Amino acid sequence: MKKKNIQFISFFFPTFFAQKGYHRLTHPHSHKLRPHEEVVLDKAEKSIFKYGSFDIQMYEWKAGPEQVLLIHGWEGQAGNFADLIEKFLENNISVVAFDGPSHGQSSSGNGQTSLFQFAELVGVLVRKTGIKKLVSHSFGGVATTYSLSKNPDLKIEKYALFTTPNRFVDRIDVVAEQVGLHGRAKKKLFQKLEKELNLDLSQINVEVFVQNIQVEKALIVHDTYDKVLSVNESREVAKNWSQAQMKEVEGTGHFRILRTDEVLQIVLDFMEFDKKG
Repeated sequence: MKKKNIQFISFFFPTFFAQKGYHRLTHPHSHKLRPHEEVVLDKAEKSIFKYGSFDIQMYEWKAGPEQVLLIHGWEGQAGNFADLIEKFLENNISVVAFDGPSHGQSSSGNGQTSLFQFAELVGVLVRKTGIKKLVSHSFGGVATTYSLSKNPDLKIEKYALFTTPNRFVDRIDVVAEQVGLHGRAKKKLFQKLEKELNLDLSQINVEVFVQNIQVEKALIVHDTYDKVLSVNESREVAKNWSQAQMKEVEGTGHFRILRTDEVLQIVLDFMEFDKKG
């Protein structure tokens, strides 16, 4: 069915189509890992962490005493960081990663998950591991900054973000476009989410979260011509985050940025790990 027709029908059945949008927002799709990513995951020590109704798949690669925690993006998984993990290990840096709720090898709990379950898990794991250096990709930046803003006692030394969204309402607009929501249906979707979460969605902005988190130094790396997530999102966040510096790159896109050697080296240099051990 053409999108124009779907939008027309959604005008008359807004509740039904709002539910479709809600399902899309809370049921992440699973994407197959590249062979190299599977190889790197196979080298990790694996364990299961119980989080609510979820069995969270944890991964750990032990090297030196320094540690970093990796937070993947929405519909991503720990294996997406394979090239970065290898670079850390080459430099005697231990790595901890996980698959988010309903992502990768983690269980789907009651069949759905949300930004806030993901974000709460990040806070739990940062506290549990005691790791002070973080790396996130895309949506992982929303979950991490939200979680840190809700846990002001958590102090982070270095935090590197491979791109970051800013406003959550923009994510909803993308989903609305994908499922063909008309104005009335999209309004009902907003109302459903705000009622369920007891939050004003317009206030869920990374540029606000970062002003209330304990991060000594941050680095945001974003491809200037990223077609999945506009570089303007990261620019807005960096503009409102005094502890952050912004580095724009080219020729990597939204996903290849995680496996471009020059970019990975930028992140490694920023982290300033003590390589002894």
